[in-house]
Amino acid sequence: MRAAGLSSLRVAALLVALGAALTVGGALVFEHGLGYVPCKLCLTERIPYYAAVPLALAALVLPARLARLALGLAALGLLYGAGLGIYHAGAEWGFWPGPSDCGGGAGANPEAMSDFLDRLKTTRVVDCSTAAWRFLGLSLAGWNALIAAALASVAGGAAIRRDAPPLPFGRGRG
Repeated sequence: MRAAGLSSLRVAALLVALGAALTVGGALVFEHGLGYVPCKLCLTERIPYYAAVPLALAALVLPARLARLALGLAALGLLYGAGLGIYHAGAEWGFWPGPSDCGGGAGANPEAMSDFLDRLKTTRVVDCSTAAWRFLGLSLAGWNALIAAALASVAGGAAIRRDAPPLPFGRGRG
């Protein structure tokens, strides 16, 4: 059973690493390729993916006990990301207010006041409570919540599977 547990850990780690990398890659395509300016929450929602990728990649090469721990940490971070996505999507639907300090990034800092004033003419401030794009009724924040929850499920499920080797602390199942 240990070989099967190790194999399922590696498959889960690969799925989480690829899923997180593709999700961030998609966000970057929307931002840099399609011109969508991310709001503060959009940028914050990427952080769990930035952490999940190296954790999942580490789980590919670590011993089984440490791989389970890495996947468990990735799952916790992705659950946090799913919560952020739910909060963001709810603010977009008007279920609750979004953050009061939410506005998009304006790019590099201007070197002179005239540059700043010129940039103000063309900069669009992005509000966290306005969905810039929807697909099948869900905004990018809604899709983020679903993807983060799915990846957290994969990572967490692999971390606590009964046929996987025990955790490095406490009483584990083996």
